[in-house]
Amino acid sequence: MPPLIADYNYWIYILLMMIGLYAMLAKNNLVKKVIGMSIFQTAIIVFYVSTGAKHKASIPIIAHGHGHDVVETAIDFTHYANPLPHVLMLTAIVVSVGTLGVALAICLGIYKRYNSLEEDEIQEQLQ
Repeated sequence: MPPLIADYNYWIYILLMMIGLYAMLAKNNLVKKVIGMSIFQTAIIVFYVSTGAKHKASIPIIAHGHGHDVVETAIDFTHYANPLPHVLMLTAIVVSVGTLGVALAICLGIYKRYNSLEEDEIQEQLQ
């Protein structure tokens, strides 16, 4: 299978990141910029979550018994998925939602003060 097709998920992340970056840089409406930032953050979170996934891996809970009567054996870590990226991205999701809420609250304050969310109109009123 060609590498471009085999790694299709990376192309999806790149596409989402570029959509978010385009929205942040090219749009004049502040809400559209905030939505672009949210799309960019979501692409990064999905990328990190996918790095922790393995084909045919199970959850990282050891199915062996525990206690004094269990003989210690080596655990084959290749059969388990890495939980660290998933746990870190849970924190990133909370931060992302908080950032989105604060950014939208700032946009609301800007709209109340300048009666517009367009960058050009706000710049004219500031001069």
